[in-house]
Amino acid sequence: MKINSNFLNLKDSYLFATVGRKTTAFKAAHPEKKVIRLSIGDVTRPLAPVVIEAMHRAVDDMSRKETFKGYGPDQYCYGYETLIDSIKGSYARKGVSLESGEVFISDGAKSDLGNILDLFAPENTVLVPDPVYPVYVDTNVMAGRKILYADANLENGFLPMPDFSVDADIIYLCSPNNPTGAAYTKEQLKEWVKYAREKDAVLLYDAAYEYFITDPALARSIYQIEGAKECAIEFCSYSKTAGFTGVRCGYTVVPQALIREGTSLNKLWARRQSTKFNGVSYITQMGAAAVFTEEGEKQISENLGYYRENAKIIANCLDELGIFYTGGKNSPYIWLKCPNEMDSWQFFDYLLENANVVGTPGSGFGKNGEGFFRLTAFGTKEDTLEACSRIRALLLK
Repeated sequence: MKINSNFLNLKDSYLFATVGRKTTAFKAAHPEKKVIRLSIGDVTRPLAPVVIEAMHRAVDDMSRKETFKGYGPDQYCYGYETLIDSIKGSYARKGVSLESGEVFISDGAKSDLGNILDLFAPENTVLVPDPVYPVYVDTNVMAGRKILYADANLENGFLPMPDFSVDADIIYLCSPNNPTGAAYTKEQLKEWVKYAREKDAVLLYDAAYEYFITDPALARSIYQIEGAKECAIEFCSYSKTAGFTGVRCGYTVVPQALIREGTSLNKLWARRQSTKFNGVSYITQMGAAAVFTEEGEKQISENLGYYRENAKIIANCLDELGIFYTGGKNSPYIWLKCPNEMDSWQFFDYLLENANVVGTPGSGFGKNGEGFFRLTAFGTKEDTLEACSRIRALLLK
């Protein structure tokens, strides 16, 4: 037998595993110090009460013969109608109409962003921004695809635009972006849709953080752009929107209008999911269905507002220090330029050792991330205030 040798082309360690190891080693060596983590984007606020209530009701359903649920409905790849309808309602409020069969429930955007590649031949060329969320690159390295990079940098505000002289078949966009926090306007996304349609390419659009957007000039769905249903697949998650990092639920939209080589990608994805995926639990789906109700959106907006305030605290701190950054507005991520010409890992070590604050080195997201650093707004307000106080004191020296 032969292994998939493409795996040998991956970096030895996943970025966040390295951050975790370094943090654990520091804490073991200095147990007396309180380390504040503003690195991995895990949430700290509890689930909304309306979600908990819905999940309790679902647990009770599972205790009675009359309401017990086994496998979910396969016509929507194991998405219950209640959940599908709530997602369609959320899109309708953004001015986007969806059919039920275009919405697929998953255990999160990360899984689907990797699994969607089953639909595409290995010889397709992939275009990703740099810096970029590692899963976009790593999953294509595993498949042996050719990868091109769109430079995201200071000059373009970390929002690269398409180069029509470059040919690509699969395009990844994330807006608001992880790691940079930058978000595309509707006008900018029109150019990407135009590019995808001209190249007969497919846009893989990660909208996991769209609920952080408050600026009406920014797109909350790629389908707010005319023509996007003929060229784009959208990935969303409840992880940050509703705090489901420990519950696991997301959804992917594959429009019926998305046809390549005379074949419906919607039908291919449905076939793939029904073969390789047994769906998300009934209890989880009922909790997710409560998120986009009127009361659910009111309650999750309180948590989203909490994280937005944390982002503002970090942004204000960097403003005081005169440090360049993107994000912090319409995004839970703050992407800052490392001070004093330090490289990304130097600044990581400097911040950990002298302020006992953990962030994520930008170089782990690609070559254009070197010299930059990511902080997240998902900590507690108390920790965020303390971390900023320590950073301010350290960098003002």
